[in-house]
Amino acid sequence: MSSSSNYYVSLLKLCCESQNPTQSKKLHCLILKSITHPETFLWNNLISTYSKLGNLAYAHRVFDHIPQPNLFSWNAILSNYSKLGRLSQMQQIFDLMPFRDGVSWNLAISGYANYGSSTDAVGVYKLMLKDAAMNLNRITFSTMLILCLNYRWMDLGRQIHGQILKFGFGSYVFVGSPLLDMYAKLGLIYDAKRYYDEMPERNVVMCNTMIIGLMRHGMVEASKRLFHGLKERDSISWTTMISGLMQNGMEREAVDMFREMRLAGFTMDQFTFGSVLAACGSLLALGEGKQIHAYVIRTDHKDNVFVGSALVDMYSKCKSIKSAETVFKRMTQKNVVSWTAMLVGYGQNGFTEEAVKIFFEMQRNGVDPDDFTLGSVISSCANLASLEEGAQFHCQALVSGLISFITVSNALITLYGKCGSMEDSYQLFVEMNTRDKVSWTALLAGYAQFGKANETIDLFERMLAIGLKPDGVTFIGVLSACSRAGLVQKGLQYFESMIKEHGIMPIPDHYTCIIDMLGRAGRLEEARNFINKMPCHPDVVGWATLLSSCRVHGDMEIGKWAADSLIELEPQNPASYVLLSSLYAAKGKWNEVAQLRRGMRDKRVKKEPGYSWIKYKGKVHVFSADDQSSPFLGQIYAELEKLNCKMIEEGYIPDMSSILHDVEESEKIKMLNHHSEKLAIAFGLIFVPPGLPIRVIKNLRFCGDCHNATKFISKITQREILVRDAVRFHLFKDGTCSCGDFW
Repeated sequence: MSSSSNYYVSLLKLCCESQNPTQSKKLHCLILKSITHPETFLWNNLISTYSKLGNLAYAHRVFDHIPQPNLFSWNAILSNYSKLGRLSQMQQIFDLMPFRDGVSWNLAISGYANYGSSTDAVGVYKLMLKDAAMNLNRITFSTMLILCLNYRWMDLGRQIHGQILKFGFGSYVFVGSPLLDMYAKLGLIYDAKRYYDEMPERNVVMCNTMIIGLMRHGMVEASKRLFHGLKERDSISWTTMISGLMQNGMEREAVDMFREMRLAGFTMDQFTFGSVLAACGSLLALGEGKQIHAYVIRTDHKDNVFVGSALVDMYSKCKSIKSAETVFKRMTQKNVVSWTAMLVGYGQNGFTEEAVKIFFEMQRNGVDPDDFTLGSVISSCANLASLEEGAQFHCQALVSGLISFITVSNALITLYGKCGSMEDSYQLFVEMNTRDKVSWTALLAGYAQFGKANETIDLFERMLAIGLKPDGVTFIGVLSACSRAGLVQKGLQYFESMIKEHGIMPIPDHYTCIIDMLGRAGRLEEARNFINKMPCHPDVVGWATLLSSCRVHGDMEIGKWAADSLIELEPQNPASYVLLSSLYAAKGKWNEVAQLRRGMRDKRVKKEPGYSWIKYKGKVHVFSADDQSSPFLGQIYAELEKLNCKMIEEGYIPDMSSILHDVEESEKIKMLNHHSEKLAIAFGLIFVPPGLPIRVIKNLRFCGDCHNATKFISKITQREILVRDAVRFHLFKDGTCSCGDFW
């Protein structure tokens, strides 16, 4: 090799390092002028230079002018076409090659494998086995194992494993790691473990791969034994264990292992911090999360977008939304994951309007939502029961194509269900190309909340008929539908089948459904017996549900038992005092009512105020009982007076059982007329154009008088009124309610 060739090669390397295509062409000209017959070595370096600078046409032109191209020349031009996915040209070059080595075969296989021509890749591999088995090497097998994993070719993967052993590559660590990974990810964890145990030599990469596979299959104890038995560990070994423990629901152990890793002096990366912060969020361990945050600040990961997003998520789950906001605002870089973490955080903490606002802010910053982001903001609209904004996001899903993602479609089904638009919810369900258990459960829950028991049960039976296995959430929908429709026997049958046929152990929500079912039907003694046979006592919601039923049916004895149990469980919960007061008031026991109120005062228990709200022209108008804050009060109270006169003419009689004050009857009627839901409905009658339904949301349960009055209002005004209270939907039309007066 001449000194001039070496000189030009060093200059060509400088052109590559400085990414200077113009200078490389000048050097090419200089070579042609100064050297009469350049060596093949120099031509090959020119091909490599043009290839690295992205000029494939010049690289091929140089190749065509080489008088006697050697194997390196052929492989260099073959590599260009392989890496760029120019598969037809790659195959032409491959076919023209006078001789090939392992690099040539691997380039052809990887070219096809990397650009979607998997069957062609297998074809080249089989040809290699037949004609050039001596050229098989670790890269060949590694490429083929990754291909089998990507296409889930289990049988071919096992065949290649056999060929690895046949040709003597069974002990090669470079081949062992992708083989382990393939077996583990294809669900063949015992094959992976057997191969791992048979390996005469293992490095830390193989050990980490095995730990990942075991953790992915929930084999935590085996992972721990393997980890603690390692002679050599690296940062990935520790991070793999922390991540695996967290994903297997062992968050406390994940945090403890993070501490051990830190004490052992290993370097943490973004995945270590991401996993341990996720564990803190699941544990609601705000204090430990803050400590890890302080440690992050002292490292070079404080500006890492992945770690920043994990911090936002941790603080959000720990109900420290202000801290989440602070971290988010200080992030120097934000991606779709960061924005989504903040959006979901707002939704989790009840700040649904802020979730919607940050979605629009994200778009203004040029970040396009993915399916999870769009699904999350739609879920926030569902919690706010904001049909108007939800419909806008539905349009965006259609335009962007994200509607094809099942997460987005499921969120929309839930949205329309929570907004009372069951026709839209069902239509979307029908139009879905693929449905999962969540799709069916979302529609089923919508029907259940609307009190459509027959539709709920029919959908549930169809779900079983196609072989979908219901989960606990599905049964909550079915049981609540039976409860709201008074189908006690049917509900009890489903509860029994849930345990015996489907193997689902009841949680407090399931027990509460049965308590509610029996209580609504007036079967309070059965409800008491059911509670006494439960393996654990009811939670706060269960006792409050029983107490509410006792109030409706006037059962003082069981009601007092439920109230005492509720106060013992949660002394600061106002529900027990309010419901028991209502029970006493209905019986005219005003001294007991006064005594309960004094008890609330002494214990500083505050009753949750009732609110109703209605959205009009993008603004939410909130009303409380006897509201004096609205700028439209004069119009609203005038409308209510007018309606009240017409209702009395139609036969309306005020139900004063919900008034817990010992005052004159005229004063009770005035208090009833100024309930928050009536104010919101009057606002809707004034401002919502005729022909459009009036949609009202209430944070508490509909009182009996307001429910009765709204039936009269719908008949008098010939308006459709949809009210979503804390329990269910009520669609009022022509003097009737969709709940059939059973709520």
